[in-house]
Amino acid sequence: MLSREDVLRIARLAKLKLTDDEVERYRAQLGRILEHFKKLEELDTSDVEPMAHGLEVANVLRADEPRPSVPQEEALQNAPARRDGYFEVPQVLER
Repeated sequence: MLSREDVLRIARLAKLKLTDDEVERYRAQLGRILEHFKKLEELDTSDVEPMAHGLEVANVLRADEPRPSVPQEEALQNAPARRDGYFEVPQVLER
């Protein structure tokens, strides 16, 4: 079971201010969570492959294939400022 000081330390790390009632409530709740993890530690997982995700994950992006670009005039159509066929933007770096 967690001590009152343990809960206060966790609260301080999380930058939380807890009332005395909250400290006692969280002390009991965190204690139950830690008991659950102790039960999980008893399981034999020696033949279980480590995984990065609990479910099968498939890439849903389209294949990266070359295709024609937007024509320059169409790309610049709504540009607030342009010069020599390019977007004109304010200078952000000093020379």
